[in-house]
Amino acid sequence: MSSPDSPWRHALSLTTPVMLGYVPLGIAFGVLCVQMGHAWWLAPLMSVAIYSGASQFLLLSLLAAGASLTEIGVAIFLLSARHLFYGLSMLGRFRGSGARKPYLIYALTDETYSLLSTRPETRDPAVAFRISLLNQGWWLLGSLLGAVAGSLLSFDSTGMEFALTALFIVLTVELMATIRQPAPFVIGLACGLGALLLLPKQHMLLAAIGAACLVLLLDYRRRAPGTVEAGP
Repeated sequence: MSSPDSPWRHALSLTTPVMLGYVPLGIAFGVLCVQMGHAWWLAPLMSVAIYSGASQFLLLSLLAAGASLTEIGVAIFLLSARHLFYGLSMLGRFRGSGARKPYLIYALTDETYSLLSTRPETRDPAVAFRISLLNQGWWLLGSLLGAVAGSLLSFDSTGMEFALTALFIVLTVELMATIRQPAPFVIGLACGLGALLLLPKQHMLLAAIGAACLVLLLDYRRRAPGTVEAGP
């Protein structure tokens, strides 16, 4: 018989790759937050209230530039618009999750979405909740450690933000190994490169995601005309 804490041990094993990216990146965020003149507690507070790595880094830059609330809101909305697509694809998955549903929606980061969309056991709301909670815990731990270190030590943090890119690369490789279908990745790469070459940087991400989703939907319609897949 499995021990009572085995579900959490299983969730811990699933989130270990995320932990290896979130903790270093969270440390980088905490260090930068303090080195830009903010109080140490602002970093963990943002990791609880905002919980979006890219948006938190962007917010630090916008605050340093003296941006208005309107400018901050528009910029973060455009950066996080990809989560609209994540949420739509999870509507069926989160149905029946009860009191856990608001947190599951709130905690749907890129990395959490990657795990929930590829692991069959995450169809259980309890498993999805444990994964979401642990992932935010890793990010909060990293930002707290970075904030404390940044307030006590002085060092050059240049390059630490690359942890986010490294984490996306690892998750993409794992996703390719799980799905074993090259088409979505080829489409995503082509749309990303096209947007990067043709559009300004501030519009590149949203345009690339929208184009990739459109192409994938058209490809799905071509492969299965007249078929509508029921929600999970």
